[in-house]
Amino acid sequence: MAEAAARLKNYPTSPRKMRYVADMVRGKDVNLALDILQHSSKHGAKPMYKLLLSAIDNWEKKNEGLRVEDAQLIVRTLLVDGGTTLKRWLPAPHGRAYKIRKRSNHITLVVDSKVLMQQEKPAAEAKAETPVADAPVATAPETTEEAPKKKTKKKKAEETAAAES
Repeated sequence: MAEAAARLKNYPTSPRKMRYVADMVRGKDVNLALDILQHSSKHGAKPMYKLLLSAIDNWEKKNEGLRVEDAQLIVRTLLVDGGTTLKRWLPAPHGRAYKIRKRSNHITLVVDSKVLMQQEKPAAEAKAETPVADAPVATAPETTEEAPKKKTKKKKAEETAAAES
């Protein structure tokens, strides 16, 4: 019935690298997503796997008496946002220093039941079909005049020459 979320904050991997992993599982069935993450060689796959397990567990706690297998859970939303950035300096030649940014990210993962979403969808459509009120629709006034056209330099020169003679 209710969707469940899990969040991982300040994981020390750049958001760009983690988005590759997120794109692999976004919108997929939960069991397929777990298989993809378990067999992926990407650095961010392991924490994403644990986060998905946590989201599934949160869904089970919210929906007592329902089984995950019957509900057909899917990864509904998966967001990867930038977290805090640690700034460090690396010694460089000729007395200079290079800036190093150690990036981190925040991950928000939401799982929801495909079956329960389809059951709620017709009820929402029925509410949308009922007319609220017959409000008058404002229309733009119709004009018969055409908008004046811009004159080019050549036409302006011809008009001034005709007016002078």
